[in-house]
Amino acid sequence: MKKAHSVEEYIENNINFKEALELLRELVLSTKLDENIKWNAPVYSINGKNVLGLGAFKNHFCLWFFNGVFLKDEQNCLEKAQEKTKALRQMHFETIENINELVVLAYIKEAIENQKLGKELKPVRTTKKDVVIPELLTEEIKNDTNFKTAFNKLSPSCQREYCNYIIEAKRDKTKISRFDKIKPMILNGAGLHDKYKNC
Repeated sequence: MKKAHSVEEYIENNINFKEALELLRELVLSTKLDENIKWNAPVYSINGKNVLGLGAFKNHFCLWFFNGVFLKDEQNCLEKAQEKTKALRQMHFETIENINELVVLAYIKEAIENQKLGKELKPVRTTKKDVVIPELLTEEIKNDTNFKTAFNKLSPSCQREYCNYIIEAKRDKTKISRFDKIKPMILNGAGLHDKYKNC
C-alpha cells in the first residue's frame, strides 16, 4: 500500500471506504484520543499508550484494539486478527451500514478505560533458547552459509515464527512447500508476518 503521511492521506488511499473511515475517525476523535500514523495506519493513543487503530483492506475495514482481549464484547463484535494473536482484537466491517455508532463508541470508551486501568498484555521476549529448529531448516543452515547467516541475523521471535510455521505442517510435502516459500523471505531478512505488520 502507498505510504500515508497523515490520516487524511490514509483515507484518500482507501477511497472505496472513505465515508466509513471518516465516520469511524469522527467517533474515535470524539473521545479525545491522540491521533498518529504508525505502521502506515491511523493509531489512537492515550498517555503514549496505543489503544486502537483504524485499518482498511481490499474487501473490508476495521477498528483494531491493541488490548481487545480485555473488552467484555457483550455484542460479540470482536475477532482475532490472526490465530496466534493474544491481545489484539478487531471489529470488522464491510460497508458503512455495518457500523452501529453507539456500539462502536461504547467499545472505544471501554478500551480507553481499560488502558487507564493499566490492563494490557505485555509481550513475552523470545530468546535463542526458546527456538526449536526443525530438521529441514537445520539441514539448510548446515549446507548453505548464506542461509545460515541470514537466519542468524533474524530476531529470536522471527526465527521462532519460521520454525513453528514448518513444525506445524502435518505432512512432509506441506513442510517442503512451506520451506520453499519462506527460504527467499529469510534470505531477504524479512519476518514471516511482516506483510501484516506493515498494512
